[in-house]
Amino acid sequence: MKLFTKILVCSVLMMGPSVTLYAQSKQQPVKLILRSTPWTFTGGSPLSTLSSKTKSAIFKSPSDSSSFTIKLLVNLKAGIANRTLIDIPNVLKVNTFQHDAKDRKRQNYPAYLLPDGSDPVLEAALRLHSPTEPKGPQDMAVGIPLAMLKKLNGAHELVLHFSGVRWTLYVDNELLDNDFPIGYPKWGKQSSWSIDPSLVSKAEIFFTEMEPQRVALEKPRTLSEIQYWTPQGHNAWVGDVTTLFYKGRYHLFYLFDRRGHASKFGKGGHYFEHLSTTDFKTWVEHDAATPIEEQWETLGTGTPFIFDNKLCLSYGLHTTRIYPKEQTLLPLQWDYYNKHGVTGSFRYDTIPGYPAGSTYSISEDGISNFKKSKILFHPCENPSVYSDPDGRLRMLANYGAKGTWESKSIDGGWKSVNPNFPPGGDCTFFFRWKNFDYVIGGFTGFWTKPASATEEKFIDGVKAGLDFYNGMNVPAVTEISKGRFLLAGWIPIAVWGGTLAIHEMVQASDGRIGTKWMTEIMPSTQQERLLSKEIKETATFPLGSSSFLLTFDVAPCTDLNGKLGALFLGANGEDHAAEVQISPNYKRAQYGNGQLQHFSITEKSLREGGSPNGVRNYAIENLSATDKPFTVRMIVKYDHKFGGSLIDTEIAGQRTMISFRPDLKVEKLLLRAENSGIKNVKIAALKN
Repeated sequence: MKLFTKILVCSVLMMGPSVTLYAQSKQQPVKLILRSTPWTFTGGSPLSTLSSKTKSAIFKSPSDSSSFTIKLLVNLKAGIANRTLIDIPNVLKVNTFQHDAKDRKRQNYPAYLLPDGSDPVLEAALRLHSPTEPKGPQDMAVGIPLAMLKKLNGAHELVLHFSGVRWTLYVDNELLDNDFPIGYPKWGKQSSWSIDPSLVSKAEIFFTEMEPQRVALEKPRTLSEIQYWTPQGHNAWVGDVTTLFYKGRYHLFYLFDRRGHASKFGKGGHYFEHLSTTDFKTWVEHDAATPIEEQWETLGTGTPFIFDNKLCLSYGLHTTRIYPKEQTLLPLQWDYYNKHGVTGSFRYDTIPGYPAGSTYSISEDGISNFKKSKILFHPCENPSVYSDPDGRLRMLANYGAKGTWESKSIDGGWKSVNPNFPPGGDCTFFFRWKNFDYVIGGFTGFWTKPASATEEKFIDGVKAGLDFYNGMNVPAVTEISKGRFLLAGWIPIAVWGGTLAIHEMVQASDGRIGTKWMTEIMPSTQQERLLSKEIKETATFPLGSSSFLLTFDVAPCTDLNGKLGALFLGANGEDHAAEVQISPNYKRAQYGNGQLQHFSITEKSLREGGSPNGVRNYAIENLSATDKPFTVRMIVKYDHKFGGSLIDTEIAGQRTMISFRPDLKVEKLLLRAENSGIKNVKIAALKN
């Protein structure tokens, strides 16, 4: 019989009159230096101006494709009803209304609520006429929950800016929402507009060039977190992540997502933002590596790589989401490949047709300052480019192609060297660790082989139940200093976007890979408290915080069927409750729906048909180091923006698993042990 072990539930903040106070946590918070600044619009003469005395007017519009800026001085208040602040018939409406405080679809407005629970919203809907939309004109809305304003009641300046590429809402000099247009408004020969003078004291419309300018700050804005981080904004999320360690700096690129893939009329509107760090304690937010600069642009996943001693970032142009394949440059690229047996090199800004396929950007200083090459080098739309351990430039083709490709130059000349592996469709990444090679997919695929073996010797690790999927979507693997490997990805919250997550990887002598928490980026906590020295059956604890770190150990046990459970309960008891369950001797752990009287039902692992990438209920199997005493740690993080709780579990320092539980705000913890004992239960509230 194998020994039972100790498990660690990440420490939580709980208090009670009898708990023992422990020393203050020594974990120092990380610092993220933000690029965020206020914005200003200066210069230009308004084409038309409205005021409380002149509440409507007619003006002659320039061409439909002109950029424009509208400035509004508005008076807002908490109890505002359904009102139209500004109306340009068949072009633009700016409205306020009461939003359903339970409806997080698309804009995630309930991220900010007023104290009474109401959700007043301001929204600007621009009607666009797209050449690719058979349904006719569509309204592109940008908006905010008014509760996010520091001071709601009173005067505010609103700026609406349409550049042709971006449709952006600024309030009091802060960029609060944007989207990426397809098409243009139709102004007509003359346009009328009007305001509600009880809410708008002044409105100006400009058609001259008036681009927003950043306001230089003497002291940059900062945040004290990176783990579970999301970009600022009620509807801004982290999408696909890709990473590289270069010259002592860890680069993390992520697809910036608003609206859970619903931006750009559902085409995604993604592009790569960029963070980096040299010590994992201080992080810097750089300029976007691949900003959207054309209406046809929407980007797919790629990889950073080094070529010709330059830091590069490959990515895909998913133009076929907007235009038919026949109108893109994909047929040209495939024709070239079919004739020559290698891919061509096409400078897409010199060729008629919409660019699509693989391209890349180059850093001009080896740190940031990326510039688009505007070269199409392959027709696949999710290129995974890398230099293999033998120095060969290679690529795993995903979405639109498959297999392994090789070239002597990034600019074309790519030939297929293994057409059937990997099978494509997913976002695959290669890495070598000591004597083993690995390929991991974005959601399900995982293959491994000895480094000395030929490529046809890759074994399907998912079928063997030896994968290390832990809830991260499209995970990227990177070796950093001292032979350490990191796994970074995103945790789904808003359909196709969520929080950033980074874990450290561990490797056994047989090549088996697991994951653990990374010490440097652990969230900082308040004082740790001892909840209980020992729990033999069941114990319940009220909590003083909904975000916490919980840890505990489990006494050895010889019962094969023994298991442990941590049940997280909200205000409504079993409704939305979540259970973390561990069966040490069966080497399994899972997230399940919590029940007060019983353990949750058995969930499936990825091998068995479960879905770790769904980050709800799933199991992991073949745990390591649970045949002897071990520790379990759990971090529970609630955020109004999430609309629920993230639960990150580390088991024996060898495996991690993450779940997101919508609508759960933890108030109570129930620990249960069946034929085992839980010891040393400790909890500490998170500082952020």
